Amino acid sequence: MRVLGVIPSRYESSRFPGKPLIDLMGKSMIQRVYEGSRASDLIEEVVVATDDERIFNHVLDFGGKVEMTSDLHRSGTDRCGEIIEKYADFDVVINIQGDEPLVDVNQLEQIISLFADPSVQIATLAKKIDKSEDIFNPNRIKVVLDKNANGIYFSRNPIPFCQNTPQEEWLGQTDYFRHIGIYAYRTACLKELVALKPTTLEQIESLEQLRWIYNGYSIRVGLTEIETPNIDTPEDVKEVLKFLVA
Repeated sequence: MRVLGVIPSRYESSRFPGKPLIDLMGKSMIQRVYEGSRASDLIEEVVVATDDERIFNHVLDFGGKVEMTSDLHRSGTDRCGEIIEKYADFDVVINIQGDEPLVDVNQLEQIISLFADPSVQIATLAKKIDKSEDIFNPNRIKVVLDKNANGIYFSRNPIPFCQNTPQEEWLGQTDYFRHIGIYAYRTACLKELVALKPTTLEQIESLEQLRWIYNGYSIRVGLTEIETPNIDTPEDVKEVLKFLVA
């Protein structure tokens, strides 16, 4: 199985413009993500997908592989979809988050392992929630699983809802899972996903995976104990620096 890693990377960001190029102890964020992804022996090739010349040139400068893509893409999945037109001989594509400089090889290889099941077309990861506040935090995406470990629904709201139970006791009633936002797709499936039209569920929750579920696609969810901090705002940088070595 040939696996391609794609790191979608945009310069513009409403909360933190230019964050792919910020310096993190001598290396940019995008360089750290790239090098962390290249550490996996299961990923044959890694490519940064960007629409910005500054990012493009920077990746070339540190010796990485990069492709220019359209500036009209609305999601990382769409950007991955353009990339596979040039890398069509790969079997699986991993959409690697460009704002996680502490990317963990074990997570990448875990999501690849899910494709040992030939029925899996889309895969992602989740982590069991162990803090009540995360259940009610809309920035922590929750997922409910079926008996086959497929995602039934993803939401910013607490799911499942514990009727007639005080909120402080919800965590003891059932397992809650937080979605870890890394995706992988079989190449043929990815081509189908990028052709789908947006749906109401996706738009009101601002979660693209709901478009896939609405259209009948299954998303296999692997459970992980690993959760690496990402960088959404300038305030997040200090937290990441605690874990970095130059």
